[in-house]
Amino acid sequence: MPGTLYIVATPIGNLEDITQRALRVLREVDLIACEDTRHTRKLLNHFGIETKTISYHEHNERERAAELCALLESGKSVAIVSDAGTPLISDPGFRVVNLAIEKAIVVVPVPGASALVAALSASDLPSDQFFFAGFLPPRNNARSAVLEKLRSIDATLIFYEAPHRIAATLRDALAVLGDREAVIGRELTKLHEEFVRGKLSNLIERFSEVKNARGEMVLLIAGAQTTAPDQQNVSSTQLAERVSELENDGLDSKAALKKAARELGLKRDEAYRMMLTQKNRRSR
Repeated sequence: MPGTLYIVATPIGNLEDITQRALRVLREVDLIACEDTRHTRKLLNHFGIETKTISYHEHNERERAAELCALLESGKSVAIVSDAGTPLISDPGFRVVNLAIEKAIVVVPVPGASALVAALSASDLPSDQFFFAGFLPPRNNARSAVLEKLRSIDATLIFYEAPHRIAATLRDALAVLGDREAVIGRELTKLHEEFVRGKLSNLIERFSEVKNARGEMVLLIAGAQTTAPDQQNVSSTQLAERVSELENDGLDSKAALKKAARELGLKRDEAYRMMLTQKNRRSR
């Protein structure tokens, strides 16, 4: 019988975020494939795990994928980990998963920390729909071209960015997308965790200073529809009418309010308050 390939999420900073299941799997597998064996060994040593490790990164991914699948076919079980967070999310791992599935090897996710999800959950930007674009290209022209393709997406945009490029990325985002609401989550789950919220123009002012542009960053930018209409120009009557139309189309009240809020560029909490105000007016 072939072994099992486990995709194991590890902490993005705070070691307490590793799961009991992840620790058990890392102890039980025959081999752990790591983005950086030295980095992962620190984690394993902290939890007293002595499992053998092997390097698996973007420069040897093709060769290692075949090697790891040969081990799996022989009955060995392998865990894939990245330096931080969930493997394959802007990290190596796709080739071995793809090859394992081709060979009918069981692939099992062991979920845990993910920087993009952690940042989104505390961002105060709409979280019902989002588009994760990973790292933007390092060069301005290519970066602007990618942003242009994303400009009309009606969902919160999420990117990973290096501190030495964050100011340039913010400037390009402002030029292409307009002055949207945005959030930078910095050093998530670590001692100096920080969320900076505001318009893109405000964030440019903050992160143009080198002393502020430090640590690993997640950049979140409001989607196209969330900033198109001005909330002050959307009346509770307009919202109620649109909700009623959607309910007549078959949506339940919750789904109708959610969709109407998104179409009108309102946050769900704000839309709920407006509907409550409208209801109170009718009851007087």
